[in-house]
Amino acid sequence: MPMLNGLVPKLSRRGFLLSAAAAGVSGTLLSQRRVSAAIVRTDNEKLLPYGNETLPPGIRSRMVNNVNGLDVHVLEAGFEVPGRPAVLLLHGFPELAYSWRKTMLPLAAAGYHVIAPDRRGYGRTTGWDDAFDVDLEEFSLLNMTRDALALVSAFGYRSVSAVIGHDFGSPVAAWCSLIRPDVFRSVVMMSAPFAGPPALPFDSANAPAALGAAAAPPVDVNAQLAALPRPRKYYQQYFTTREANGNMLNAPQGLQAFLRAYFHYKSADWKGNTPFALKARTGEELAKMPTYYVMDLEKGMAETVAPEMPSAKEIARCKWLTEEELAVYTAEYGRTAFQGALQAYRCNFDSKLVAELRLFSSRTIDVPSCFIAGKSDWGPYQTPGAVATMRNTACTQMVGFHLVEGAGHWVQQEQPEKVNALLAQFIQTQFPRTDKG
Repeated sequence: MPMLNGLVPKLSRRGFLLSAAAAGVSGTLLSQRRVSAAIVRTDNEKLLPYGNETLPPGIRSRMVNNVNGLDVHVLEAGFEVPGRPAVLLLHGFPELAYSWRKTMLPLAAAGYHVIAPDRRGYGRTTGWDDAFDVDLEEFSLLNMTRDALALVSAFGYRSVSAVIGHDFGSPVAAWCSLIRPDVFRSVVMMSAPFAGPPALPFDSANAPAALGAAAAPPVDVNAQLAALPRPRKYYQQYFTTREANGNMLNAPQGLQAFLRAYFHYKSADWKGNTPFALKARTGEELAKMPTYYVMDLEKGMAETVAPEMPSAKEIARCKWLTEEELAVYTAEYGRTAFQGALQAYRCNFDSKLVAELRLFSSRTIDVPSCFIAGKSDWGPYQTPGAVATMRNTACTQMVGFHLVEGAGHWVQQEQPEKVNALLAQFIQTQFPRTDKG
């Protein structure tokens, strides 16, 4: 049955029985109930204030309804003065709009209306489907681009000065600027480089394979990883599995301890993060990365990060993510679980959704672009060659590439002052402002 704005139409008892009889499927009613129950509809007014009183004054939390089928929770700064140019911030995993709390006020002070949503599948945004067996098209990069476009429109903007994305927000920001450069007039990608749309076969009509020669089979990196002396698996492949959500949500060490270890392990605080460029996308090369990217084959993420739990002294020293701030993530993920956030990773392995992206094959990002990551972040290197492709081919106006000292993967949280200065400089260079009104 077709879905309208994420809602399954209700059937009368007689109508259902006729449909079930015609289809010969006795379990349809239970299936419909499961799907309907999976649509996340939270009464946010009954929840504690977003951020548990840790949001800086000047940032407000609000809901924006009817945005591409969602009711979107956003954080805003610089909203007091109408008519300001807008900047859109898109978070990654396992993050929230809250992850931009240290970025929003400095950008607002530079003269911008700063908008940071809880993206589809996250936080207090509602209307998305958290069932594992959902149609993944809802979480595709094209639909998340529509989410961003619809949100900008809902705020009354024809364009934004910049779209800025971190982690999985980075490819969403990249696609926004690639598909609608008239709306997203510049782009900053953080931690995850963009190597362009998937390619179509080119000049293949008269290739030997077309004449009957056997084509070389694609390299199965997952098989290579599993066959290593220390069997491994790629974390994104793990995120596609049915058990990933439960493993993290119900981590034996507890949800807050799981998140603490996960954030710590990928930060500059974990001294083992000394990334370097890999030679090729092979199992042997990928296995050189830490286990949060290339996991032991038989372990879930909860077991993977548990040995890297920081000590009480290390936690006390962690000023970029205090226990009170971490509790915000714990509360939100404890309520929503992780499946909504994991759906987008599954889209990367869906052949139909990847094929749709080939509509944009060879298209480049032609608006001004910038890349920012922590110097201790493995993110830029997990896809060998992606950085070079981004800088030389995928982005035709890349005007900045920055690796920030003292930061790992959570660059805008670990080193906010450095990142905020880079962001403000990039945006104001492209769109100079003589006033801050």
